[in-house]
Amino acid sequence: MAREQVTVPDIGGGEAEVIEVLVQVGDQVTVDQGLIVMESDKASMEIPSTVAGEVVELLVSEGQQLAEGATVAVISSSAEAASSAEPEPAQDAAASKPAEPQQQKAEPEKAAEAPAPKRAASGGASTERVVPVPDIGTDDAVDLVEVCVAVGDSVAEGDSLVVLESDKASMEVPAPFAGEVLEIRVSEGRSVRQGDELMVLRSEGDAPAAAEAPASENPAEPKAPKSETPAPAQEKAQAQAQVPTASPAAEHSPGSAVYAGPAVRKLAREFGIDLGEVSGSGPRGRIVKEDLQNFTRERLRSAAPAAPASGAGIPAIPEVDFSAFGEVEVTQRSKLDKLTAANMQRSWLNVPHVTQYDDADITDLEAFRAGLKAEAEKRGTRLTPLPFMLKACAVALRDNPKFRSSLADGGDSLVYKQYIHIGMAVDTPAGLLVPVILDVDKKGIWELAEEVLELAGKARERKLTAAQMQGGCFTISSLGAIGGTGFSPIINTPEVGILGVSRARMAPVWDGEAFVPRQLLPLALSYDHRVVNGGDAGRFMTQLVALLGDIRSIIL
Repeated sequence: MAREQVTVPDIGGGEAEVIEVLVQVGDQVTVDQGLIVMESDKASMEIPSTVAGEVVELLVSEGQQLAEGATVAVISSSAEAASSAEPEPAQDAAASKPAEPQQQKAEPEKAAEAPAPKRAASGGASTERVVPVPDIGTDDAVDLVEVCVAVGDSVAEGDSLVVLESDKASMEVPAPFAGEVLEIRVSEGRSVRQGDELMVLRSEGDAPAAAEAPASENPAEPKAPKSETPAPAQEKAQAQAQVPTASPAAEHSPGSAVYAGPAVRKLAREFGIDLGEVSGSGPRGRIVKEDLQNFTRERLRSAAPAAPASGAGIPAIPEVDFSAFGEVEVTQRSKLDKLTAANMQRSWLNVPHVTQYDDADITDLEAFRAGLKAEAEKRGTRLTPLPFMLKACAVALRDNPKFRSSLADGGDSLVYKQYIHIGMAVDTPAGLLVPVILDVDKKGIWELAEEVLELAGKARERKLTAAQMQGGCFTISSLGAIGGTGFSPIINTPEVGILGVSRARMAPVWDGEAFVPRQLLPLALSYDHRVVNGGDAGRFMTQLVALLGDIRSIIL
């Protein structure tokens, strides 16, 4: 095993700040995988790994200032990976060496062409020069995402002309000298490479031209050029007085003065968002994807019509100033609360809900569960009614496959899942969470009991992973511990069914000869009527009630 150091490549001089660390010690990385994100005043860029292997040491942290050559990480790579990675820098160096003389050769040629006699005769001290794409660290084409100036603009040295974006970095190309924009030879959306012509600038006060004119007028005075040097400055001041310093487009070009990475800029272009209007919540005001989502949500909310005259739009509920009637307290809802509300509204508006009700006689089930209390204590767990309901639902889902399907292709197809994963709604201080128990049909009652307690605990402690809340076919929402005689649960789309469970109660039931006390469990089955019809739901509910009434039938 060989240890390789990954260093900061050429970032255009100076230092840049580490605003994000993308990996951690122990991670496996591939060649060109991003390790950190750096940001300067002119560019935001990912620093990729030059070798494949395991990260054994990270030598940087967020907020640190780094320059070219600084060590970012130490990566342990195999000898084979190291040998395959070594030729790449050599090839890059070999490829870059010929480019430098060509560029240096091209620049004098262009500079020699620029102060041609015709151009000098017209202005005396003006020079027209082409601004090319500088060294951008790659020979591949990159996207030109923004033109920051317009024809006629006056720019100072270092002002941004265009913004380029590759898969790894977003960078601004600065003006190499001060002058006036005469011609723009590129457009947004075009791909450019190093050396491609961007625009033509006319510079003011070119030093050789300024020295030549006074010398011809009075060759006996060698100090004349120094005395005439203010003239170009005067001409430049006059030119700037005649031409606006920046066009409206340059003053407010989308995203020209914001801190955002390549992925965020790309997402903003797809959404049609002006990054200049978005407030960043990241380090140093950096705009992250969540900022774009919040900005879009607020815009949609403010743009929604209060009361549409026609169509399928739903009139918004008007805001009421409740403080006019007495003292009030306003608190912000948690992100989870708002997300749950949005999901429930989406499901209710898009899915034709039908709810079927029934009571399950769980007298024998409760007697059986009470008899297992001692064994549960011995196992160090607690046996609630939920594992039995999970097992009964698994059997009903196996025999009624429509309840474990989902719509696809805009409603033209049904996806039948060949697995039985069931979600259970958990009430937490932060809001409603639905962890998913996998392969319920393949697990026993004791295994389910332990998993129910484990996932419920993680949900209340906000320790559930995203994987533990995905992949469900069906959901159980139980309010038995809270109370109520029944409720109509909203389907957790894209599922097509959900079972609502209320508090069990003792009630007299006629057995053919007399009324006898039985423990009844109210059940409410909501289903998507686009997929499930009344007959499907009736068969599912009837089987479920029978399984809970005689728990022995679960093993058949």
